Amino acid sequence: MKVLIVGGVAGGASAAARLRRLDENAEIIIFEKGRHISYANCGLPYYIGNIITEEEKLFLQTPESMKEKFNIDVRVNSEVTTVNPEKREIEVLNIDSGKKYRETYDKLVLAPGSIPIRPKIPGVDDERIFTLKNVSDTFAITEYIDKKKPGEALVVGGGYIGVEMAENLRHRGINVSIIELSNQVIGPIDPDMAAVVHMKLKSKEVGLILEDGVKSFSKSDMRLEVELNSGRKINTDMVILAVGVKPDVSLAREAGLKIGSLGGILVDRHMQTSDENIFAVGDAVEVIDLVNNNPALIPLAGPANKQGRIAANNIAGKEDSYEGTLGNAIIKVFDMTVAAVGNSEKTLKKYGTEYMKIYIHPPSHAGYYPDAVPMHFKLLFSPGDGKILGAQIVGYEGVDKRIDVIAVSIKAGMTVYDLQELELAYAPPYSSAKDPVNMAGYVASNVLEGIYEIMHWDEVAKNKDLAIIDVRTPVEFSMGHVDGAVNIPVEQLRQRINEVPRDKQVAVYCQVGIRGYQAYRILKQNGFDNVRDVNGGYKTYLTTKEEYSIEDVEKESDVISNNDSRASGCTDEDCNITANIKLDACGLQCPGPIMKVSGTVADMNSGDIVEIRATDPAFANDIRSWCGSTGNTLSGIKQESGVITAYVKKGRSGKDMEPKVQQGNEKTLVVFSGELDKAIAAFIIANGAAAMGNKVTMFFTFWGLNILRRHEGADVRKSLLDHMFGFMMPRGTKRLGLSRMNMGGMGPRLIRHVMKSKNVDTLEDLIDKAKEQGVRLVACSMSMDVMGFKQEEFIDGVEIGGVAYFLDSADRSNMSMFI
Repeated sequence: MKVLIVGGVAGGASAAARLRRLDENAEIIIFEKGRHISYANCGLPYYIGNIITEEEKLFLQTPESMKEKFNIDVRVNSEVTTVNPEKREIEVLNIDSGKKYRETYDKLVLAPGSIPIRPKIPGVDDERIFTLKNVSDTFAITEYIDKKKPGEALVVGGGYIGVEMAENLRHRGINVSIIELSNQVIGPIDPDMAAVVHMKLKSKEVGLILEDGVKSFSKSDMRLEVELNSGRKINTDMVILAVGVKPDVSLAREAGLKIGSLGGILVDRHMQTSDENIFAVGDAVEVIDLVNNNPALIPLAGPANKQGRIAANNIAGKEDSYEGTLGNAIIKVFDMTVAAVGNSEKTLKKYGTEYMKIYIHPPSHAGYYPDAVPMHFKLLFSPGDGKILGAQIVGYEGVDKRIDVIAVSIKAGMTVYDLQELELAYAPPYSSAKDPVNMAGYVASNVLEGIYEIMHWDEVAKNKDLAIIDVRTPVEFSMGHVDGAVNIPVEQLRQRINEVPRDKQVAVYCQVGIRGYQAYRILKQNGFDNVRDVNGGYKTYLTTKEEYSIEDVEKESDVISNNDSRASGCTDEDCNITANIKLDACGLQCPGPIMKVSGTVADMNSGDIVEIRATDPAFANDIRSWCGSTGNTLSGIKQESGVITAYVKKGRSGKDMEPKVQQGNEKTLVVFSGELDKAIAAFIIANGAAAMGNKVTMFFTFWGLNILRRHEGADVRKSLLDHMFGFMMPRGTKRLGLSRMNMGGMGPRLIRHVMKSKNVDTLEDLIDKAKEQGVRLVACSMSMDVMGFKQEEFIDGVEIGGVAYFLDSADRSNMSMFI
């Protein structure tokens, strides 16, 4: 038997090796149009990022090793140009010689894979624009980076490859932004889970431009100018196109084979095409989605390898079937792990499938064992029988094993009730006695049985008559809570139950869901029939509320650098500092971590070192500022697995032991007012101070934030209350009123006319000049949260800072002014 295989990577190489193990006498020939076979396709981004440093590790097999081990004839640089099913013959182009020849077959396996989509955009053929599909592409990108040393790159497309490329370009020290046409990265997960990924990308200085696409590429001063559909223009040094792939079906179509509804080669469960002598495997074929039983395209290495094996079995006379796929996938996003299996909410809605969902935030291992980090776990299941439909998990440790357990459960047709009964390995460093998978089963089962009635955060926003009860501690409540919520800690709920209204629907919530469930059960058994627990707690609320999406991230690092005069010692992986005191501030928001640090350091002896662990993204800047203004030493800081760890030594050391003195040439202005005349006065003072050689910081808080808003607005998603709040306030400088003689809006127009006639700069000109002179415009993060503003609503150049940031600036100034 003579078997020809078109394509020598995952599916093709797997089919060839399996067939040889089943049939020693078969003549097997692989045709690969590239120069390499059986390479680690999924490892290519990590070679570009210098994570994989040895070229040979990319190759699982070579033509020589396939010949020696399996007696398989591998012909690289050989492109199959036509297939003639009637003659059972193919035509092959030898790319090196340019000659064509024919080969006959008894059985043919098509494994051509997929083709990177390269949109027909003006300028797309520029040599600085790359796609990543094979080893040759990888070497071309690596060579360009090594020789040209680009400082900035754009990744067009936020799918798996796009995100992986962004991470690995950052590893090479390149500033990166992702442009994605959708409103999220990593399409197989839902937007509520993608929001967590957006936060991670932001923290790693990856820019995100969502809901926008590329209109054209053009040369600009030796760089690439990228014009977006929105009209925005960006200059960069290189571009990676990662907008997706499509099945390579050209050979199959020309051969008359049937093509499926999604554009892939149509195959049966034996991987046989419409021609009984031709099989097809891998990215080029359509398969069945095991959850919804509809056709699907799943360009993943795992399914391709399995399909290659199944095709070989059937060719050798061993009947075998590929029943379908779950799309089980996982991706590393810096130190975070993102995984999904089965159907997402988006897919279930697309096919009109009824479903229910629950969120939990269990720790990666037992909470009492050090360094347990929460994960975001979303489970989708059928409202009737509890059949598992899908799951998505975003976290750090243990995500992979939980998603695989769910994958096996779906494959086995299990329900959420079965998840409760699974006996999973437990020891404190690895899990909890009730594993996160068990917990998901418990919560979902309670929901199905009516023991636990829930609502989600989108429902909370819609119901304006809802009585919202926050059952966390007062300290937690003070650090942030849902608008309109009343704080009754769960421990006090029985004694204060009369404070809960009985004539309204009641929603209770805690931080992650456990205390909320307890509160729900207390109220339910005390006659409150119209009560629901907000599933996932305040953590889910923050995830869905904070839109880390249509946002450019500043390329200046948010973490301490070794040349920062207020930070001696280490950064990132270099920290090897021994602390005699440890402080856990994880979960607290600004100013919570700084308050805990202040109280702890006050009780320390001079020279003591405290290690602080926090999860508030602003903590890195705040702790630097706090140390600088309080006479303490920031010995080092690092960030990994979602936790910022800082080392603070009480008092000064080394060159920092000298008493702190006023610099004498710094000025700090707090702009509280949002009125035009006061804004003009503030910027006149700021420009004058800057012109005299002073370093000027303007800290905008509450109504003053309106001065920083863009005139044209920004397409951001907010809660209804935040939208209403923003609508009622002036958007940008041109809509500001006067503090006196506003006269229904006539006053501002009159004063602008007078200023123009007397050649006085407009407020807009003053702002531009301030930025040109290096005046720092800082928006108060707490005020932004209270007033519902997002950074993308502000003009370019605005920084975000907390209370400690302002206090540090004021402490170094010889003038502080409140306007």
